[in-house]
Amino acid sequence: MIYDISTPLSASTPTYPGDPPVRIDRLSDVADGDEFTLSEITMSLHAGTHIDAPSHYIPGAPSIADIPLDILTGEATLADIPAPGPITPSVLENLSLPQTAARLLLRTPDSPDETALDRSAAQWLVDAGVKLIGIDSLSIGLSDQDAEVHRTLLAARVVIIESLNLTAPPPGQHHLICLPLNIPSAEASPARVILVDRRQVSHQG
Repeated sequence: MIYDISTPLSASTPTYPGDPPVRIDRLSDVADGDEFTLSEITMSLHAGTHIDAPSHYIPGAPSIADIPLDILTGEATLADIPAPGPITPSVLENLSLPQTAARLLLRTPDSPDETALDRSAAQWLVDAGVKLIGIDSLSIGLSDQDAEVHRTLLAARVVIIESLNLTAPPPGQHHLICLPLNIPSAEASPARVILVDRRQVSHQG
């Protein structure tokens, strides 16, 4: 089974407060008699499912094109956050994650309450050796601690994926494939992210 866990990009795609909305304009259309169809997209690099590079918050740090692809592909653990609210170290400890969980995806409850990492949880992930953290929220950090959460993770070169669509896959172990656009010097990039059943990966191998 293959799960597409990317948020579709359209004019209705939610964006972080203050960021520009996604805009897709049709410049020509074969349906209108034009020779070919051509579209233009205008958006923040942080719209929809995207990867934050260390340069998003750390001066002189690696850009999106510098992130090793082997971090963006491999075994990942999808875990459910049981209740809305701040994700603290105790919340993460109660997830009973595998000791080898280098890539962690967090599915948050469907609630109007903000559910994201607090600053101590970000440090907990760094200390635990997590190399990639993804979440279905618009941002990885609580709004009043967002900058500090980002800096803690990115300074340790932990890859951040935000605005995932995690409604379909079951919790547990999956094979992650997360590919950003190759945009030199960019601090972020939209990404197409999929989860593949590990049994299917083993069979194909």
